[in-house]
Amino acid sequence: MTTLKALRNRKKSVQSTQKITIAMKMVAGAKLRRAQEHVEEGRPYAHLMNQILRDLAENAQGLETPHPLLTGTGKTDTHLILIATSDRGLCGPFNSSILRESRKVIELSLSQGQTVKLISVGRKGKDVLTREYGDLLVESFVDIGHPRLYFSEAERIADSLLHMFEDGLFDVCTLIYSRFKSAVAQEVTIQQIIPIGKEAPQPLKAVYEYEPDEDSILRKLLPQNVAVQIYSGLLENAASEQGARMTAMDNASRNADDIIRNLTLVYNRTRQSQITRELIEIISGAEALKG
Repeated sequence: MTTLKALRNRKKSVQSTQKITIAMKMVAGAKLRRAQEHVEEGRPYAHLMNQILRDLAENAQGLETPHPLLTGTGKTDTHLILIATSDRGLCGPFNSSILRESRKVIELSLSQGQTVKLISVGRKGKDVLTREYGDLLVESFVDIGHPRLYFSEAERIADSLLHMFEDGLFDVCTLIYSRFKSAVAQEVTIQQIIPIGKEAPQPLKAVYEYEPDEDSILRKLLPQNVAVQIYSGLLENAASEQGARMTAMDNASRNADDIIRNLTLVYNRTRQSQITRELIEIISGAEALKG
């Protein structure tokens, strides 16, 4: 039978763990508010830029010299997949859901005869991908966005992608990240960023005039769009991570409450049982002395 000392020690251990989970929930909540503000500020610009370029991609046949980032290489032989995860754990199913969808995309591409290359953002993704697809992983980025995510970090990742694309190392690039919806809901998103995806639900129907000239602007705008979409995805990921961590720590704190209540009940029952047994022994001894 479990001793009273062991029950006390276990209860004290759970209470200490609960203090940590409550503190982590509060920290994640504070970080979530800032991350959500950054997401809401960045969404309109990234969405509108992508919509404009998607609309241009649908009409790329009318351009004299369409940019490869707009129309692609004309092949889909090599698929580069950029997978964004977190550097830290204790955030519930956040990383596992991203990696689960990533496995589906990887296996689908391989089954279609494509050559797959992987780039990971985040230590958790790097560890899993190295273990499962180490021969496909060509580059990894860790400690991105600590203590804060800057656009220059997204530009660094985008520059690496653009150099690989210019060298002909891949034909299509897909970004996989978790889109923030609320503190309790995140949605894994698969977005094609090179070339510009043509699956816009409501493309903009507008006439564009370019100054000084179309090619000059597109040469600047298209590479920048890659960085913008990566930055937007990383902002979404950062907010989703904090939301998932806050929810996970809240659930852990509630579970700790249940465990503490159960341990208290078992402790009281065990203590009462020992007291009853001792009283019985004392009474039995007294009766024996009288006899």
